[in-house]
Amino acid sequence: MSQSRTQHHELEKTVTRPISFIGVGLHTGHKVAMQIKPAAAGTGIHFLRKDVAPGKGLIVARWYNVVDTRLSTTLGNEFGITVATVEHLLAALRGCGIDNAMVELDGPEVPIMDGSSAVFVRTLEKVGSVAQPQQRNVIWIQQPIEVREDDRYALLMPHDSTRITVEIDFPDSRIRSQSLSVEMINEAFRNDVAHARTFGFRDQIDALRRQGLVRGGSLQNAILVDGDRIVNEEGLRYENEFVRHKILDCYGDMALLGMPVMGHLFALKPGHSLNHALLKALFENRSHWSYLTMDDFLQLSQARHRPRPEPDAEAVASRLRRQYREQRT
Repeated sequence: MSQSRTQHHELEKTVTRPISFIGVGLHTGHKVAMQIKPAAAGTGIHFLRKDVAPGKGLIVARWYNVVDTRLSTTLGNEFGITVATVEHLLAALRGCGIDNAMVELDGPEVPIMDGSSAVFVRTLEKVGSVAQPQQRNVIWIQQPIEVREDDRYALLMPHDSTRITVEIDFPDSRIRSQSLSVEMINEAFRNDVAHARTFGFRDQIDALRRQGLVRGGSLQNAILVDGDRIVNEEGLRYENEFVRHKILDCYGDMALLGMPVMGHLFALKPGHSLNHALLKALFENRSHWSYLTMDDFLQLSQARHRPRPEPDAEAVASRLRRQYREQRT
């Protein structure tokens, strides 16, 4: 699963054999068959649309190929071919330590499954992974990088592993303010994040469907919030499932960097647009980070404990909450 401080995962990995999924797209409502296949070392994650003209369906899963961030992350290529809602699958692949894979689809959207990463994670763990003859690289954050969109804010800080801290604030009384911090080591992604489902609001459904969105949404693949109640009969998987899912989305969007990020992401009211803006800002501030092999990073981290002093996350959160309250008054 996620990187551990005690065991070096210095080699890249791919899946041991092809894995198949069938489901519907959350936004298109189209039934889609998807297969994850092994890929060579150094390949990264690629999507291949099998339902389009030969030679035009390949899309590299990198941040610079993001073409839409409305309620999900959509990737595209130079031929105008797109694949939508990639973030839950990318989070599962990263959380299971898969660096290289070819994801083949016969439709325009990754199947939503149950609205979380859990189905992908269970299947990936069952099939297993194989180490490849190439060292895994990481992005080592050395100086803070921040972006702001209105009352939304994201800050990427130095840290000795991958940590994500998210705070959300919704007017709906069933959600309100929630915050959580998860360090993606050992089984943290699988246990604390992967099962958290996407969510939506009853009073927004009609308007979203008129925009061509959430046409495949149902109580089987999303949490539906109606004021102060949860419509789903089974209720929530976690009391704070909403903020956990936002962490899942952040993790999946960060996977578009193509390698693990050794840093602490703090995000206030994040969304796919803000996440993408942070990835763009990272590459616009090239002096704030470095490429290292995972093995070199772990040795450096152990020798120096932390590459640089990390800003106190709670102090940052308190400052941002104060600024947010001031903006609302």
